[in-house]
Parts: sequence; C-alpha cells; structure tokens
Amino acid sequence: MPAIARPSVLGEPLDPLPKKFAAFMRPLLPGLLNEIRTEVTRSYPVYGRLLNGPDGDAIRQGVEQALTAFVDRVADPTSSSELRDELLRRFGRVEAYEGRDLEVLQGAYRLGARIALRRAKTLGRQYSLSPSLILAFADALFAYVEELEAITREGYAEVRERAASEESALRRQLLHFLLAAAPLPRTAVSELCKAAAWELPRSCFLVALQSPAPEHIQAGLDRDVLADLDIPQPHLLVPGDDTPARLDMIATALAGTRAAVGLTVPITQAADSVRWARRVLQLVDDEVIADAPLIRCEDHLTTLWLLSDSALVDRIAARELAPLDALPARRRDRLVETLRVHVSTRAPAEQVGEALGVHAQTVRYRLRTLDTYLGDRLADPDHRFAIEVALRSLHLRGHDGAE
Repeated sequence: MPAIARPSVLGEPLDPLPKKFAAFMRPLLPGLLNEIRTEVTRSYPVYGRLLNGPDGDAIRQGVEQALTAFVDRVADPTSSSELRDELLRRFGRVEAYEGRDLEVLQGAYRLGARIALRRAKTLGRQYSLSPSLILAFADALFAYVEELEAITREGYAEVRERAASEESALRRQLLHFLLAAAPLPRTAVSELCKAAAWELPRSCFLVALQSPAPEHIQAGLDRDVLADLDIPQPHLLVPGDDTPARLDMIATALAGTRAAVGLTVPITQAADSVRWARRVLQLVDDEVIADAPLIRCEDHLTTLWLLSDSALVDRIAARELAPLDALPARRRDRLVETLRVHVSTRAPAEQVGEALGVHAQTVRYRLRTLDTYLGDRLADPDHRFAIEVALRSLHLRGHDGAE
C-alpha cells in the first residue's frame, strides 16, 4: 500500500492521486452527500432520528466537511482540516452521550466510503481513468476513513473519561450521604442516585479496608459497588446480600489488603454495617480476632457485642466481683479464672481442671471458696449472667480478673 494509506499522519498528501482528480470529484459531492445520507439512515435508522434532532445540522455539516476535506486535500495537500476535525470530535461526543459504542458510527463511515468508491468507479469509466488510479483512490479513501475514525475516538474518549470522573465523584458523594444521613431524605437520595446512575438497593453491606487502599482495587469491583478509597478509613458499599459470588469478587479485588465485611443491613442502616466492620479490623489489630485476608463480622458477633463498651464491662465486673476485692491479688485472679471457665463451660471439676491445668480437687476447693464469697450472686440468674458476660469480655481483652 502506498504512503497515502498511513492514517497516523493527519493531513498527509494523497499522492499518487493527481491534483486534477479533485476537479472530477468536486461536482459529484452534493449528489454523493445525499446518497450517503439516504443509505446510512436506511442501514442505521438511529442516524435518521439524530438528523431530525438538535444535532442534525452538525451531523450534516460534519459529513459534508469529511467529504469536502478529502477532495480539498487531493487538490491541495496543505489544506487545513481543523473544522472537519472539530465536527468529527462532535460525532464522537454524540455517540458517547447516546450511550453507543463506536462500532455503529464506524460502520456508517465505511458504508459511506463504499458508496464513494462506487461513484469513483463510475467516474473512472466516464473519463477512462486507469484501473491503477482507481485502486490508489480506494487505498487513499479507506486510509482516510481510518483517520476519521481516529479523530472521532478523541471526542468519544473525552466524554467517556469526563463522565466516568463525574460519575465517580457523584458516587463518592452518594456514599458519604448514605452513611451520614439518618433518616435518609427520600427526594434528595433519589435525585443523587439518578445523577450518579446508581439504583438504590433495599439492603447492602459495607466493607472496611485497611489503609492505605491500593489504587488497583477499583478496577476489580462490580460496577454497582460504591467506593471511597482515598480517605483515612477506606470502605465499600455493596448492594444486596453478601452472597458467595459477591464475596469472591471482593476477595479477588482486595487481594493483599486486609478487610472486614460488615453485616447485611437495610440501606438506612449502612452506617452500622461499616461501624461494625471497622471495629472488627481494630480487634484484629488488637490480636483479639485472628487475622485473615477477608474477615466477616457475621463470624464474630458475640465478640463484637462483648467488647462494644469496655468501660461498662469493667463496671459490671467490678460490681459483680466486689466480694473478692479483699483477697490478695494473685489468689483473686486464680479464683476469677476458675469462675470464668466454670460458668462458661458448665463442665464438671475434672474438665475445668484440665482447661486450667490443675487438679480437679483444686477446682472443687476454689468453687467452694467462690460460693462462700459469691454464693447469692451465683444463685441469682441475672447476676450469674452478668458475671459470665463480664468475665468473657475481660478474657477476650486479655485482662481476665487482674483488674
């Protein structure tokens, strides 16, 4: 293929087409333009609608400029194509605004080229032009179409990139709104969801991520996942339930990043889900919960509850174990640990002894001592429950009865 077929150099001369060839082509342009419009709208009805819409004049002018610029370049290789280029970029913008990919428009371009080539063959027979000249015209024409497509893609990419950026910003704004507003103002949420092209779900779950969150995470997430990854406590909002498919998607996208999956909640309780998830991450840091790549709050509900208010647990423990305060600290600690295992397992002395690494008889002696100091409390269901909850919580925090 001769040098004229290289579309990467915009404005490249269309040699070896002779300049006088432009004189043959120019009178054909009005009829060619009408024929292309007719054939394109017949093959691609969507463009018939667009030609009758607000962008119709720009589309007609763009097609005319594309044809005229080709002929002008044959006549004068230094001719400018700035107007043509801007109109072609507008074509690309329209396609992006309409939500189509560029294959439809590219097909229309190529259909127009085939119609022009058909006219050129007729012209060749009329003026007895050589077959090699018609072949060179065909090469130049389809290289020119590739050039048109490249310029159109610029306008298309401009809109898509801007839309993606704007949509991303709107979705981050929506995520903050869903986590901050309670109750959610229905009208404001509806308008923001529409602007962000996001359907408000009935339920969702949040995922808290360890900071900093890697940039690559966003690309691996499902389209409907809201994300804010640039804040000190990055998180995701995932519509619907934490199904195996959703969890697999999250695990793959977050590979190498520690994260906690909150509980599935109504969308109005999204803030609770992320709060629990962040608490789980904190408990992992505190070595209360075992580390894992993806940790589910669902697997640690009791721990979350028992450690939800440490100061209050300390007060409960202090109140319920007050009768032991007068004992020496070491003896008190041994009694409290024995009591914890006893009330949490309801096991006989032999099994409690195995858990503590002491003889069963030692366990029985300690239990009798505890009965002496706490007998009334251990017999009362409410006090016994409060003691068990407090001791379990203290044990999770690693404090046992030392306080």
